[in-house]
Formats: sequence, C-alpha cells, structure tokens
Amino acid sequence: MAVPKRKTTPSKRNMRRSHDSLMPASYQECPNCGELKRPHNLCSACGHYNGREIVSVDA
Repeated sequence: MAVPKRKTTPSKRNMRRSHDSLMPASYQECPNCGELKRPHNLCSACGHYNGREIVSVDA
C-alpha cells in the first residue's frame, strides 16, 4: 500500500485546491426581450436564440 513519506503541508494542500472553488454564474441580457439568460443558451422567457425564434413560448 502506498503511504506518503512526509505530511503534506497546508501550503501545498491549499495550492492543490486552488482550482476547486466555484465561479459565480454569468448572465447576459437577451437582445429580444431583455430578460437575463445564460450565454450560449436559449432564452426561457421568449424562446429566441441567435436572433431567431427556436421555441414558441405561449404567455
């Protein structure tokens, strides 16, 4: 069984974990209706993507 020769220092442990933090979600305004939506995703309010209506949303 593999066992570490030395204890990992808090500095090395924290450097290894530096990329594990969560990033805040980014949003942008839909050019058609003005609602906030995720980039490169269909707008759930109006059904538009890339200037075209993909899904008809009945309000």
